[in-house]
Amino acid sequence: MRLAITGGTGFVGARLIAAALVAGHQVQALARRSQPPQPGLDWVAGALDTPDALARLCAAADAVIHVAGVVNAPDRAGFAAGNIAGTEAMLAAAQAAGVSRFVHVSSLAARAPELSLYGWSKAEAEARVMASALDWRIVRPPAIYGPGDLEMIDVYRLAKRGWALLPPPGRLSLIAADDLTQLLLALAAAPGAPALYEADDGTPGGWSHADYARAIGTALGRRVHPVSLPAPALLLAARLDRLTRGGKAKLTPDRARYMAHPDWTIDPAKRPPPALWRPAIATPDGLAATAAWYRAQGLL
Repeated sequence: MRLAITGGTGFVGARLIAAALVAGHQVQALARRSQPPQPGLDWVAGALDTPDALARLCAAADAVIHVAGVVNAPDRAGFAAGNIAGTEAMLAAAQAAGVSRFVHVSSLAARAPELSLYGWSKAEAEARVMASALDWRIVRPPAIYGPGDLEMIDVYRLAKRGWALLPPPGRLSLIAADDLTQLLLALAAAPGAPALYEADDGTPGGWSHADYARAIGTALGRRVHPVSLPAPALLLAARLDRLTRGGKAKLTPDRARYMAHPDWTIDPAKRPPPALWRPAIATPDGLAATAAWYRAQGLL
């Protein structure tokens, strides 16, 4: 297959491109900056707001996998531009190029758009995909982890010291990035009707925040003491992170509101059918591999 991929320079997108090439697919990927050449991969210079680049990206493609999105933004307009307008632009480019299959990476946050601007923007993007004439598939991943992820480095660094600062008590689902990429590739190729899926590591009921923190500690060979922060303290921590790191802050007020919700586990009824995909990576093994990658990069 010839796949058109957005977000290819990000954590999930980079692993998706690697998996697609290993599977023998031809890949056309969007990038703002020059990228090193690879066999089977054509980089298309541009962004989601450059229609000519999107036309080149989708040309002769059999399927689009839209991974790109905005996780942090200073305001509603920033989320709307990255997640809603960007998705609209990709839908238009796919339709103009005659690409029928459109695989869209959303988020569990779309399930509760009232909690955060991020969730609102992802829900609006989903609505655009569902309203399109394309043969769409939507995936709502839960928390994504794996080697190459820099979003969780602060959590690992604190866990190395024996501590974990957590949101109010609750539960979450997890998925390894490499498992997610295999699902996306399967959805790009498999026949079937348009569908929305929620996928995870297969753990029934997901993970409590405390158990997840302890599992990270186990991956690091450390005993971790979980400390749950009340929602107001979490919001205060977000403001302090913004004051300290500015635009590089990982804990924003928008993300803090999202994290304070007690249930970010997937709906088992929305799991992909086993004949299509099953998770292959046990989370303890995946966390250990992530910790090893951080160490190899000199980050821990």
